[in-house]
Amino acid sequence: MTQSFVLVLVFMLAPAPVGRASTSGASGPEKATTRPVFVRHFASAQDVKREHPILNRSLDIIAGPKDAEPPSDALQDPSAITTDSKHRIFVTDIRAGLVHVFDFANSTYSRLRGREALRLPSGVAADRDGNVYVSDSALQTVLVYDSSGKFIRPLKKMKGGESYFDGVRGIAVDPRTDRIYVCDKFRHMVFALDQKGRILGRNGKRFGGDGPGEFRSPMQVVARAGEIVVLDSGNYRVQILDASGRFVKAFRVPDIQNGSGLAMDDAGNIYVSDPQLNHVQVFSHDGQLLYTFGETGTGAGQFNGVSGLWVDSGHCLYAADTNNKRVQLFELGALPSSGGC
Repeated sequence: MTQSFVLVLVFMLAPAPVGRASTSGASGPEKATTRPVFVRHFASAQDVKREHPILNRSLDIIAGPKDAEPPSDALQDPSAITTDSKHRIFVTDIRAGLVHVFDFANSTYSRLRGREALRLPSGVAADRDGNVYVSDSALQTVLVYDSSGKFIRPLKKMKGGESYFDGVRGIAVDPRTDRIYVCDKFRHMVFALDQKGRILGRNGKRFGGDGPGEFRSPMQVVARAGEIVVLDSGNYRVQILDASGRFVKAFRVPDIQNGSGLAMDDAGNIYVSDPQLNHVQVFSHDGQLLYTFGETGTGAGQFNGVSGLWVDSGHCLYAADTNNKRVQLFELGALPSSGGC
């Protein structure tokens, strides 16, 4: 067997990357190793529970065929994602009007509960104590739940019960300060609040703008490493502010859609999803496009309406694969904190 034949054979047998990854704006092997690696996907409570496959099959035979209606513990329209300090995964489901809670460490599934029913949960975040904050774009408010998933109170209500917000969308909690950031699409502002709902600051102006620190329809926000990263959708850009709300930098993102998601990893790379093109764009902290990954489909690393994004532990990327009714998990390679997802 010749040396050239061995090389060709090794190349043919080498595993192919999951999905499609374009390295536009990137060069060298160091950039290539940062591409996400597919880990798993999940779509219902059955994916988190440890159950015996033979027993499950027997129960199916006894119970007969499943109903045509999707079970209440299955994702119908997953949108936003977050995790808490215990790595429980919270997924908003707009069509079902609820928030699913997946706890893979303990093989349990639950839902947030309370006397005020969710209608259109559009954003979700968790603080250091395990409290969960859900922005509901139909109720135009933020609802707060404790670590057991029980409703506590609305975050901000004015006298008469009216909401302080006009168009709540994305929400984030700074893990260092527990300061809460809320995007208000219709007021073109990003608000900073404490855990009692007191306004600590605001960025933007009433009718919107395109200057530094101004927004048009801000949709998503991330608070990490002393920075506030905002998806400034109407201006087709990402803006970065410091912890006090002062403008730091901005860069243009041409492919921003209504359902685009936003995330940032420990290396400062910024992720923006495109639900129409079914891929995720990855930018350096300075706004250089490093690569994109994903394509249309139903396989591993493929999407149909990719929307909400979240990075847990600095290197585990969750993506809401909305029209495929599932969430996909990827491991971000070549990061100092990488320890498996």
